[in-house]
Amino acid sequence: MKTFKELSEKLVNVAQRKKQARRMAKLAKSPAFQFKKKKALLKMRNPAKLHLAARKKTVQMYRDKFYPSYADMSLQQKVKIDQLIMVKYGSKIDKISKKMAMKLKKQELERIKKARENKPDA
Repeated sequence: MKTFKELSEKLVNVAQRKKQARRMAKLAKSPAFQFKKKKALLKMRNPAKLHLAARKKTVQMYRDKFYPSYADMSLQQKVKIDQLIMVKYGSKIDKISKKMAMKLKKQELERIKKARENKPDA
């Protein structure tokens, strides 16, 4: 099983991040991608994806707690703050995200049930 560090976001520079954003924005408009996304919502996420989602939620929780104006900051400031959070609270984030992954696993069946109820029958 991969560690949290391997599962977390890759470190990329600003140019790479913008290039990825452009590529994904274009891809998100394609019908094939939208169909795959809808199909994925109806399936259980594997443990690695659950851990990744839990970690992202935990990191976001720390951002909201210590830096409420995070969304309004520039990209460089966000990078700096993310580094500070990882240095100060990295071990706590790991512990909390393990617990949150268990909660997400319990909520997963409910999420799928709702998604299938809301699915329009074609």
